[in-house]
Amino acid sequence: MSYKKILTIQDISCVGQCSLTVALPILSAAGLETCILPSAVLSTHTAGFSGYTFRDLTDDIPAIAAHWKKEKISFDAVYTGYLGSERQIDYVSDIMKTLIKEGGLSIVDPAMADNGKLYPAFDESYVEAMKKLAFSADIILPNITEACFLTGIEYRESYDEDYITGILDALVKSGAGTVVLTGVGYREGMTGVAVYDGKTNYYYEHKRIEKGCHGTGDVYASAFVGALMRGRSSFDSAKLAADYTVRTIEATQGDASHWYGVKFETVLPEFIEMLEK
Repeated sequence: MSYKKILTIQDISCVGQCSLTVALPILSAAGLETCILPSAVLSTHTAGFSGYTFRDLTDDIPAIAAHWKKEKISFDAVYTGYLGSERQIDYVSDIMKTLIKEGGLSIVDPAMADNGKLYPAFDESYVEAMKKLAFSADIILPNITEACFLTGIEYRESYDEDYITGILDALVKSGAGTVVLTGVGYREGMTGVAVYDGKTNYYYEHKRIEKGCHGTGDVYASAFVGALMRGRSSFDSAKLAADYTVRTIEATQGDASHWYGVKFETVLPEFIEMLEK
């Protein structure tokens, strides 16, 4: 396996097991040189904590990118998570155009919505900016809500396979290379991931754990990218990431004091074993 260098761009929540504090160890465990570009620094994540501190690092991004260009630093892939503003999206778009090696990948998790609603910090203008980034990416990893905002398709809590096929087709026709659509479930007690590359539609079903945990979307995306950059196909990476994410939730169940994230670190040995199979 060649030694690959990846850049991930998202915020740092110092406590809370999400964003960069998830992406950096998971990608490193996959054997990747992992470089980071923090979009903001928070004392904790924003779900359940109060009075957290927040420092926006938007103004630092252009100078960091300029220094990398001067030093002729480039990356085999750039993977983005939560981006806090339209300006950050614009800066990230430029980084993807100028700092990815020839043949490298742009991977976008359009982290902006869930359960039929945008996150409180975002509005329609943010969605329009995210469309430009997502529809120029080689791979995108939206949930169903995010996919609906990107395509203008009405969000439904109940749906069939034709509805999901329509979403996937609309995303690819808009410019996305390969779509990894998470949270797709057709049967009670089950959920899964749909992967579409414009030619073939794949689906992987796995059990659904009703009590969700914060940060599992970041765990999933990071595990997916790690497997992909290790040479797995998009579908195999999607399956592996799903299995690992389920295991992180299982490892956390029963500990009421650990409500703010998943104990993904305890399952990293299993993740490494999955990669080696």
